[in-house]
Amino acid sequence: MKRSDVLYTADSLINGDRQEDYGEAHESFEAIARMWGAYLGTHIEGRDVCNLMALLKLARLRNGPHNDSSVDACGYLALGAEISDE
Repeated sequence: MKRSDVLYTADSLINGDRQEDYGEAHESFEAIARMWGAYLGTHIEGRDVCNLMALLKLARLRNGPHNDSSVDACGYLALGAEISDE
C-alpha cells in the first residue's frame, strides 16, 4: 500500500463511515476519556485517547505490516490533532 493510499483510506474512514457510525469525533473521544479516567483514577483528555489508540495500532505493527493498523493509526493521529485544535 502506497503512502498516499494509507492517508486517503484513513481520510475516507474518519470523514465517512466512521463519522456516520460513531458521531462527532470530539464527543466520542471525550466520552471515552471520561470513562478511562474514571477507571484509572486520573484525568484523561480526548486527544490522549487518540494518541493511546494510535500507540495500540503501532504496538500491533511490531508483529509485522498490517495495512489496517497503519490506516487506523493515521486516522487516530489526525483526529487527535483536530481535537487538540478545538
